[in-house]
Amino acid sequence: MKAFVLIEPGKVGWHEALEPVLTPYGAILRPLAVAPCSSDVHTVYGGGSRKAPNLILGHECVGEILETGELVRDFKPGDVVVIPAITPDWRAMGIQEGNFKHASAPFSGHQLGRTAPGVFSEKFLIPDADTTLARIPEGVTLEQALMCADVVTTGFTGAEFADIKIGDTVVVLGIGPIGLMAIEGARHLGAARIIAVGSRPVCVELAKEFGATEILDYGNGDVVQQVLERTGGLGADGVIICGGGDEVFAQAVDMARYGIGTISNVNYFGGTGNLPFPKFSGGRGMAGKTIHTELAKGGRIRMERLLKMVQYGRINPQKLVTHQLNGLDQVETALQMMKEKRSDLIKVMVRIDWK
Repeated sequence: MKAFVLIEPGKVGWHEALEPVLTPYGAILRPLAVAPCSSDVHTVYGGGSRKAPNLILGHECVGEILETGELVRDFKPGDVVVIPAITPDWRAMGIQEGNFKHASAPFSGHQLGRTAPGVFSEKFLIPDADTTLARIPEGVTLEQALMCADVVTTGFTGAEFADIKIGDTVVVLGIGPIGLMAIEGARHLGAARIIAVGSRPVCVELAKEFGATEILDYGNGDVVQQVLERTGGLGADGVIICGGGDEVFAQAVDMARYGIGTISNVNYFGGTGNLPFPKFSGGRGMAGKTIHTELAKGGRIRMERLLKMVQYGRINPQKLVTHQLNGLDQVETALQMMKEKRSDLIKVMVRIDWK
């Protein structure tokens, strides 16, 4: 079958891959809509752990079920479903410890396009359909459902781990698609003041629409000083890191309140080495600031909850899809668009019509 793969670091292409083999709990699907992610860009161009030869890329997908295994209870061929980007092995022993994202190995929850074949192919396997897939409710568009697979859940994860309370002041560092959903999540969790840091006009306008009360631009000076000035020197109750280079980690510590400030990171920091930790704003190790470094939440229940938020009009992530292409062969173009980060782009969706 036709599949878009990582040939070697920095090189992608189309490959005639073996078709997936059905498992008892699994389902074989074909993609109806996919979206390359910044994580795909990191996988191809940013190094990281060694990947299998001709690894099929992709982890953002809405698909149609073609076959189900003999032990699948809740799904059938023809069902249109969201495939979450994070697909833990819910039968791993670590799950019983609440270790949903790294249960059997580091990043074991992030399998698609990393340690297992991804979704950029004519067919793909989800090994455990009942614990992973989520039907799309009536009234939810393909674009909305596709954004829930990764972008919405990641942004909301960032907000959830920022320990937001009613009336809090929250800073969101980076207002790409993940940051925009972190803003939306912070608003729903009760943040009164949401300071968004970013400058791309297409993102700034959506940030305001999704709940940002103020916009700060890195180009207008030190963002830490800007935050401290606007908060009377106290800093923010919560800081959500959704983008930027290594320096943003220290900036987040700098701008978090002493004693109760929480830093929630859902940003990918490529390469090796160390992230900077400021001694002074870290209270020389005693500042009482909490740091969470989180992979997004995944699984069927998570997707069903997010889809309900769309179904009942609480969020509309369709606005993140600024560009659309048609045909599986356009995945390569879409990936390059995400790599280039053109000024008018937030997310690009590739729609696949199998007729």
